[in-house]
Formats: sequence, C-alpha cells, structure tokens
Amino acid sequence: MLGFISARQAGLDDPVRLRRAESTRRVLSLELNKDRDVERIHGSGINTLDIEPVEGRYMLSGGSDGVIVLYDLENLSRKPSYTCKALCSVGRSHPDVHRYSVETVQWYPHDTGMFTSSSFDKTLKIWDTNTLQPADVFHFEGTVYSHHMSPVATKHCLIAVGTKSPKVQLCDLKSGSCSHILQGHRQEVLSVSWSPRHEYILATASADSRVKLWDVRRASGCLSTLDQHNGEKSKSSSEAASTAHNGRVNGLCYTNDGLHLLTVGTDDRMRLWNSSTGENTLVNYGKVCNESRKGLKFTISCGCNPEFAFVPYGSTIAVYTIFTGELITMLKGHYSTVNCCVLQPNFQKKKWSKEPCMNNMS
Repeated sequence: MLGFISARQAGLDDPVRLRRAESTRRVLSLELNKDRDVERIHGSGINTLDIEPVEGRYMLSGGSDGVIVLYDLENLSRKPSYTCKALCSVGRSHPDVHRYSVETVQWYPHDTGMFTSSSFDKTLKIWDTNTLQPADVFHFEGTVYSHHMSPVATKHCLIAVGTKSPKVQLCDLKSGSCSHILQGHRQEVLSVSWSPRHEYILATASADSRVKLWDVRRASGCLSTLDQHNGEKSKSSSEAASTAHNGRVNGLCYTNDGLHLLTVGTDDRMRLWNSSTGENTLVNYGKVCNESRKGLKFTISCGCNPEFAFVPYGSTIAVYTIFTGELITMLKGHYSTVNCCVLQPNFQKKKWSKEPCMNNMS
C-alpha cells in the first residue's frame, strides 16, 4: 500500500489504482465489528435492506412483520463504540403499514425524498420520506416478490415488479398506472433488476428456471432467454432447453458496469453471464447453498480489483471473486438464516439481515 501512495504522490500512478487497492484490501479484511451495532426495531426476520446511493448514509429495512425502518448509519458521536439509530419507522400502528411481509425496499435513485416498498399484501407503495405517507399505491392480483427502479434511467420512471403471476408488470410513476406487461415466463417472477448500463434493459428471474432479458421499448419485449448450456445441450440430457438453472431462479444482480449478470438458483448454483451476448461464462463457484423459498438478495462490490460477490449462505455470508469463482471467506456472526445483504461502498461497511436482528461489519 505504501508503494501505491508513493507512486501517487510522485504522479506516477493513476489515483483509481490506489482507490481500488484500498477498497480491495478492506473487503479482504472484513470481520465482525463488536463496537458497532444497529438498533433493533423489527420483531421478526428482516427480508430486505437498501442504502441510499446519494450520501450512503441512510438505510431502509423491511421485515416479515410488515414494518419498515429508516436508519442513520453515520456516527455523529465520533465515539469508537456506537449504535446506528432508527430515525423513524412505519410500524404496526401506522395506518398505511403493510399488512404482510415486506419483501423489497428501495430508495428513489436520485434523492432521499422518496422510497418504495412491496409486500406479500399484493401492493407496491411509493412513500414520501418526510411525511412517511404513501404518495401512491399500486395493487396486484398476486403476492409481490420483488420490484426495482432503474439507477440510470432519465427517459422513463418505470418500476419493474415481479409477482406470483408469470407476467412482469411495469408501473409508471408519472401516470400512476401499470403501463406495460411483459409476457414470457411460465411461473411466478421471483427477482427483477434493471441494467445499470442501459436504461431500457431489464433482467427477470422466475420459478420456471428461466432468466430473461427484455428491452421494454420493443413490442415483443424479450431479447433473449439465458441458456446454461450455451445452446449445446446434449440430446440425452433430461434438463429443459434454455434454462438458466435446474431449479427456481430466485436471485439476480448486475455487476456495477452492467457487463455481466450473476444469478442464483435453488439448484445450489451461481452463474455468471455476459449480459450483451447472453453467454454462460462457465465460472465454477462450487455449491452455493440456497434454500430460500422466495427471492434471495445478494450484492456485488464496486471499485475493487477483483470484484466480489456477497451471497447469503445459511447463517453466513459467502464472499466470492466474481470472475474466478474462488470462495474467499465466510463472514460469520449470525445465529440463524441470513436473508439479504447490502454493501456501503463509500466506507466498505457491509450490512446484512437475519432473524430477528441486524449486525454490521466494517
């Protein structure tokens, strides 16, 4: 590290190299921090977390109790030992609280004045952060498993929603209505994610073992269906053609440059895909234990070399190098199933959730 600093001071090295080296070092040295904690508000398991991308300071959590909590992650006291406090919550006594489990929460990508939540109560709610009142509510016929707003969109305000229906719903924030329906899956849609590179490209994962890429501008919609065999399936194989996994596909996440897509399935496999060609890169991650009956929310590092994937694995978080498949470490600290995790890239702090509380590492 001193060599990087000296080279940077002498003007011999790109500052990006120093930043990547330090980010990578911090990820590799992650361990449970016993001096930091998060105030415990939820009475049961936590299903979803999101840290706003503007300041990296405020975190949302959604629980199986229907409660949503907003935390301030900044240590204003500057003391080495502190607890991140809950600023406010949509609790059980709130008139607009979700009736059933909250499966996804997400900040509006461009400011902290709005956030979204979706639930097993068949609703997607758009919240005003300042008043903690819903500005809009979208209703669906089935359970809502996942939703996502594009982090880069400038020409649309669409929220992709995956529900118990095989149809992917696109909700327009401007009109307040479901403007598009994407048809192609055969079973419930468990995870959805917009590309961070192209604002009209959407990836969806389903219980039908398929992952589809869509261009929402096209009438037909579907660009491709990812095939784990890259079109070379043996005729003697019993596996269905054009499937991404041999089980339910319940998690997907783009790399930050949008060039690759990671998927996880209940076949205990994780796969890395070229998002432009749809090719399975055949990186072998070994067995990636996945017993979740709904969506599995994992995350990817940003600005490291190499980049890492953080994947809930039983009561731990498995850390893999994305492009080689090497299992680097297992982050331990929970006593029961980990449902989700998020990374705070500015400070290399990772938050993850379990039942019934949360901890953090740095």
